[in-house]
Amino acid sequence: MSGKSKKEQEDNGEGLVEVEYINESNKGSKESSQKENQTKSLKARLKKKEAEIKNLKKKFEKIQEEFLRKAAEMENLRKRLEREKNDFMQYALSEHLKELLGVMDNFERALESQNQDEEESLQKGVEMIYKQLYDLLLKQGVKQITIEENRFDPHLHQAFLTEESDKVTELQVAEELQKGYTIHDRLLRPSLVKVYIPKKEEN
Repeated sequence: MSGKSKKEQEDNGEGLVEVEYINESNKGSKESSQKENQTKSLKARLKKKEAEIKNLKKKFEKIQEEFLRKAAEMENLRKRLEREKNDFMQYALSEHLKELLGVMDNFERALESQNQDEEESLQKGVEMIYKQLYDLLLKQGVKQITIEENRFDPHLHQAFLTEESDKVTELQVAEELQKGYTIHDRLLRPSLVKVYIPKKEEN
């Protein structure tokens, strides 16, 4: 019988025994079939892995292309910002300088009036120029520091000269030597002042 083992009874001298004969050709056929199935399975798995590798390679190339594109965009942005920064540094004061040109014009007119022996006209011209400059500073948020009740404020005043006095018990501004300014409530330049300091008691 094909595909099955064969059993027979034989006398081994001590009695009848049952002997099983295996069909060798059927056994070889099974092994061959198993190997063929394994080969097909391996080929299928290999083909699947190759498809996965191909898909991953495409994804990698797409990511790499996107990365290079973004890197180029970032480099272009960096160059543009650098160029804009340089332009800003060079031309940021253009409008302010343009306003100062008007002040220069008035200075020239004031100087020309000297030849006409008109001291009063010169005085008015200088006052007008001063007002123009002061208004320009105010427009940019610059204000003069006012000294209130001659109190010395180390955050706003810089003691340029000191003088002992028995008329004061704490530091006091005696004279303003150069005006100080703030810009938007931040110190731009401290006031240079002469300061009275309490006189030391003699032992």
